[in-house]
Amino acid sequence: MISSIDHVVITCRDLGATVDFYTRVLGMRLEEFGEPPKPRRKALVFGGQKFNLHQAGDRSVTDIYARAPSPGSLDFCLIAAVPLDDVIVHVTSLGVPIEVGPVRRTGARWPIRSIYLRDPDGNLVEVAERWPD
Repeated sequence: MISSIDHVVITCRDLGATVDFYTRVLGMRLEEFGEPPKPRRKALVFGGQKFNLHQAGDRSVTDIYARAPSPGSLDFCLIAAVPLDDVIVHVTSLGVPIEVGPVRRTGARWPIRSIYLRDPDGNLVEVAERWPD
């Protein structure tokens, strides 16, 4: 009945820091959307998906939210569009610490090779590539 994920919502303490991390460090594209009278919303676009962003405590942008949205409560895996070694060089050149990895993990479709980072709110961000056959 379900074919894919369209978007996930990230609740953040500091919208600017979150946008900076995901655009500068992970190469996502910032998109704004929404129509008045509601404030414009922000999303981070990558591949065929996006992360919608909610500023913690701001209930003005949409009419429905998770029951208890909280910054730093996500743990997710992203598949890199470039070799993982290139991601490692890029993030370390920006001074972003890699907490674990590269390590072998089990992905949804195949074995993966992963690194783990933290975004400004402490969300655990796994970046992976398909494990070489």
